[in-house]
Amino acid sequence: MRDFFLAPLLITALWLLPTAVTCADHDADEKPPRTITVNGEGKIKVKPDTASVSAGVVTQAATAREALDKNSERMRQVMQGLREAGIAEDDLQTSQFSVSPVYSRPPRKPNAPRQEPTIVGYRVSNTATAIVRKLADLGGVLDKVVTLGANSISGPSFFTDKPEPLLDEARKKAVANAMRKAKLLADAAGVELGEIMTIHEGGGYAPQPKRMHRAMAMEMDAAAVPIAAGTQEIRATVNLVIEIE
Repeated sequence: MRDFFLAPLLITALWLLPTAVTCADHDADEKPPRTITVNGEGKIKVKPDTASVSAGVVTQAATAREALDKNSERMRQVMQGLREAGIAEDDLQTSQFSVSPVYSRPPRKPNAPRQEPTIVGYRVSNTATAIVRKLADLGGVLDKVVTLGANSISGPSFFTDKPEPLLDEARKKAVANAMRKAKLLADAAGVELGEIMTIHEGGGYAPQPKRMHRAMAMEMDAAAVPIAAGTQEIRATVNLVIEIE
C-alpha cells in the first residue's frame, strides 16, 4: 500500500526534473546587462548666517584657590556680558575648564645632578562657547568679551544654521551633473541609455569654517572689530549605474 502512494510522487518529480535543468541552463546563457557608471557633483555657494565664538579667561596665582577665585570672578563678567549682548541661554555653553600646576625647573649646573621641577603656582582656564545668530552683532560681541576680561579667544567659526534644504539642492544638481555625463559618454560611444539601475549617494559636505587665529584675537582693541563672513560651499555627490540598451 505504501509503494502505491509513493509511485505518483516519484513520477511527478521525474517529470519536473528536465524542466528545472532546462531553466538553469537558460539562466546561465543570459548575459549580464551592459551598464555605464558615472559620478556627479553638485555645489552651492551660500553666505553663512550663524557663527560660534569661544571666549575664555586664563588666570595664574600662587595657589589653586586663589587662581580659581580670580578666574571665576572675571568669567562671570564675561558670561554676563554675552547674555547682555543677546546670546540666549541655550546658545551659551561652558566648553572647557582646567586647573593645572605651573612648574619651574632650576637651571642645570655642570656635573650636578638633575633637579626635579617644583610647583611655583597654578593656572586656571575656563572657556565658554557662544552661538551668535545675528552676524551683524558679532563684532560687538567680540569687543565686549575682551573689554570684560576675556584673554583667550578662538573663532569665529561661521556656518549655516539650517543646511538641509541647501544640501537637497546640491543633491539635485549632483544627479543632473551625473546624467549629463552619462548622456555625453553614451552619445560618444554610439549607444542609448536605458533605465537607472542604482543610485548611491556619496554624502553631503560643508567645508570646515575658517577660524580667527588666537594671536589676532588678543590684539583687538576698543575699536569695533571688523568681521567678514565670506561664503561657503555646500557639496553633494552621487554615483549612478545606468543600463545601456
